[in-house]
Amino acid sequence: MQIQPFYDERTSTLTWVVFSEATRDAVIIDPVLDYEPGGGKLWTESVEKVAAFVDAEKLKVHYVLETHVHADHLSGSQWLKKRFGAQVAVSHRITEVQEVFKGVFGWADFPADGRQFDRMLQDDELLVAGALEIKAIPTPGHTPSCMSFQVGDAVFTGDALFLDDVGVGRCDFPRGDAGSLYDSVVKRIFTLPDSTRLFVGHDYPPAGRTWKGSTTVGEAKQRNVQLTAKTPREDFVAKRTARDRTLSAPRLLYPSLQVNMAAGQLPEPEKNGRRYLKTPLTGL
Repeated sequence: MQIQPFYDERTSTLTWVVFSEATRDAVIIDPVLDYEPGGGKLWTESVEKVAAFVDAEKLKVHYVLETHVHADHLSGSQWLKKRFGAQVAVSHRITEVQEVFKGVFGWADFPADGRQFDRMLQDDELLVAGALEIKAIPTPGHTPSCMSFQVGDAVFTGDALFLDDVGVGRCDFPRGDAGSLYDSVVKRIFTLPDSTRLFVGHDYPPAGRTWKGSTTVGEAKQRNVQLTAKTPREDFVAKRTARDRTLSAPRLLYPSLQVNMAAGQLPEPEKNGRRYLKTPLTGL
């Protein structure tokens, strides 16, 4: 099995291509559609880099896997689906996120049943992609629909667990929960063999290092700055909750959510031929 990272500096997102050297079967995890909110500009530089790699390696892409409904970038899953004939898969708990945000965006007719996705994965389901077998590990807390994906000795953690000097994902989004995140990391990830490789969904490098994408269970259990194997649950919940109160909303929060909860599908064009994204207002 081979793993190829693609790092998007604009959103600090890591996209992963996982493939079998022998059979060329592949999956893509958490792709990015480029978006500039100031002018409403969309472009495909990030997914084109992924596609060029897939073509060069002569890979067969079976699935585009979403670790959760991202709130910091638009998903490039639909572009890749059309390009390679892949299916888009996500946790079955996507419906909880859809139910919350159809209300936020005033989408009374939006079907919050996950039908926008090709596959809704059950907890611990084994997904077969040719020669690859992917275990869908539920890791809620950052959002209820967070799911990590295990392929062999590699686990792709999305926003549940970051690199050791970064920490873990925030838990202040609707139906996020710091206690659930603690249980996800300690009971589902830290119980894996210490040699298990962990590949994260984002990297926010502290001063002095460039981006990287992976750690191991053994290293994370000892060194993660926010959650180690010895961290008491109540301490983590208190500190995570306090920290979350200080955080601003992600810059692309509302554009990301309304696209990603629809499996990366853009809004339908209106009568003038243009597509629009909504921004709920608060305050006055």
